[in-house]
Amino acid sequence: MTEHLIPTPALQQWVADLWRAAGCSSDEARLTADHLVGANLSGHDSHGVGMVPRYVKSWLGGELQLNQHVDVVQAAGPMLSLDGRRGMGPVMAFEAMQQAIATAREHGVCVMGLKHSHHIGRVGHWAEQAVAAGMVSVHFVNAVSKPVVAPHGGRQGRFVTNPFTVGIPVAGREPLLLDFATSAIAMGKVRVAHNKHVAVPAGALLDAEGRETTDPGVMFGPEGAPDGALLTFAGHKGYALAMVCELLGAALTGGETTRPGTIAGLKQAVWNNMLALVFDPLRLNSAELFSAEVLAYIEWVQSSALRPGTEAILMPGDPERAWRRARAEFIPIDADTLAELDQAAASVAQARAIACQPLSSLAR
Repeated sequence: MTEHLIPTPALQQWVADLWRAAGCSSDEARLTADHLVGANLSGHDSHGVGMVPRYVKSWLGGELQLNQHVDVVQAAGPMLSLDGRRGMGPVMAFEAMQQAIATAREHGVCVMGLKHSHHIGRVGHWAEQAVAAGMVSVHFVNAVSKPVVAPHGGRQGRFVTNPFTVGIPVAGREPLLLDFATSAIAMGKVRVAHNKHVAVPAGALLDAEGRETTDPGVMFGPEGAPDGALLTFAGHKGYALAMVCELLGAALTGGETTRPGTIAGLKQAVWNNMLALVFDPLRLNSAELFSAEVLAYIEWVQSSALRPGTEAILMPGDPERAWRRARAEFIPIDADTLAELDQAAASVAQARAIACQPLSSLAR
């Protein structure tokens, strides 16, 4: 496996330049680049710049709509219903969270539904936006796309990786951030493993016959051939949580669930719907008492004797912070993904009759 190192600031500029060339406003291009490179910085390459080729194909196919802004469908006190208008997900989610935070400041809490957005990426990013404003947030998200995750006991895809996310600000230390797919691994991580020609962990995939496998290629077979499926994490528990994310994130917010009638005709788009609960913890408790109790509990948890081979007991969000330190200067991109990114730039250049720099020209 060959990996290329791309200077982090240069990668961020390249993504922004690509989307400006495609026709995005400067703000939309910047927010998109910040989000995608931010996912790589956090160690989540599955949601990073490797998504650019799919976004470009979705835009060229008339699915992703550039330069949109969220529409307010209904605002009634702390209840907020928003429509993403098939717009660029990192922008739609950013604007939606801005409005949810402002509503929570006024009312103490906001129950926000966002529907019809293009792929909003790493949901932890949006919890971090709330945390930076001093808010707790809880997120239920579904995805309308080719179903790739099997229900517990099944072997055919019936939903997507439906993430669940919680962000908790804590005075005196870094926030706690829980952010995971309800599948054993994210589909993007299967794509990364496939491009790197490496196996996925055991217990994550089924082949088309329903047998467990570690070969990511079962999700990328010839067109028309039956694909495998991802498993949910923790068996029936992950499956049940995925169902909750599907129904709260989509059916409740007015978005679509993933089923034949809603995915017919989809080419490259991933539509996301999200239910977010954003609230001010200080309306429930004083900052001093809340933080003191959280810090005391963290200390107690981390005082446990360690298992052999374990260096420390981490808190949710610690791994992402470690990745950001490690990747502050360079982000590794495998050769296959780099080739896909170069092709994406060439596709934008052809569609817009404008020069687009290949990312490989920046590789070290």
